[in-house]
Amino acid sequence: MITIKKYPNRRLYDTTKSQYINLEAVKDLVMSHKEFEVVDSKTGENLTKSILLQIITEQESNDHQSVLTQTVLKQLIRFYGSDSQAFMRQYLEQSIAMFLERQDTMQSVMAEIMGNASPLTAFSKMMETNMNLWRNFTQMDSAAASRKSGEGPTGHSEPSKD
Repeated sequence: MITIKKYPNRRLYDTTKSQYINLEAVKDLVMSHKEFEVVDSKTGENLTKSILLQIITEQESNDHQSVLTQTVLKQLIRFYGSDSQAFMRQYLEQSIAMFLERQDTMQSVMAEIMGNASPLTAFSKMMETNMNLWRNFTQMDSAAASRKSGEGPTGHSEPSKD
């Protein structure tokens, strides 16, 4: 596990790399699924949650990338101190875990469908499939129209069967 020390001057120090880092580097650790903890350099108090909340606050400040709406935040605040607080924590953890699991499954399925093809190749395949479907449809439609108008498969009128 990576240990990051937070100093009184608010600087973060990655003890495994022996260098100072910023919140973006901590976010990168989260995104790459690396286990870490942030501790106060003097007291040893675990500050990981506080640092994660800072990252979320920075992300949420951009309304275009916001995940938590004002309504959701107000509803979350209402759970604090209520009898449902423990239930809500468990519910949120399980819901997000299930969402991520399904997202991974969907990405695997899409990767399997597309193979290792580039997006352009996948788009070309999709267009080719659509064109084939359209050709089949128009051929069936013209064949049906020919039968309806009394024309034979060659496009000439068939002799009447009187």
